[in-house]
Amino acid sequence: MADVEWRPLTFGDLDAVMRLQEQAYPWHQEERAVFENRLGLYPEGCLALSDAQGLKGYLISHPWHAASPPPLDSRLDRLPEQPGTYYLHDLALAQAAHGAGHARRLAALIARHAVERGFASLSLVAVNNSAVFWQRQGFAPAMTPALAEKLASYGADAIFMTRALAREETPEPDCPPQPSSRL
Repeated sequence: MADVEWRPLTFGDLDAVMRLQEQAYPWHQEERAVFENRLGLYPEGCLALSDAQGLKGYLISHPWHAASPPPLDSRLDRLPEQPGTYYLHDLALAQAAHGAGHARRLAALIARHAVERGFASLSLVAVNNSAVFWQRQGFAPAMTPALAEKLASYGADAIFMTRALAREETPEPDCPPQPSSRL
């Protein structure tokens, strides 16, 4: 996949995002309004992986409360004034983009983005048996009985995970530097 790169997600990308979400998560779809909501609240945390042929992946992320992921398919009124973590809400890649290192490079960029904004941790809910991938990116399971109940809508394999961040986080050497206002 030549010339595939992460760039800012736009509202014009949302039709393609919805198609990709359907392929990646056929059993738990979020409404388009959720994507519009997150893009409107925190555009710098929304990215598209694309090439000349179109969208190959997307990321939705934003500051949030520590150890309290938002319910699936829910809109947020606002972001917290004092967030406790940088939350990766949704990452999906087209099947053709799997195995090319796009998610690994993105994980490094996300870490740098979060550190630059003063966050001490990243958090996410791993689904689709992705916990092993996220563990290789430095995340560790952080489940509690209360979280297990809250995450039931995410699927039976949902695992809340966190990653502590070090101030010296930088992207991997093959990751080009990005403007600090974007991931």
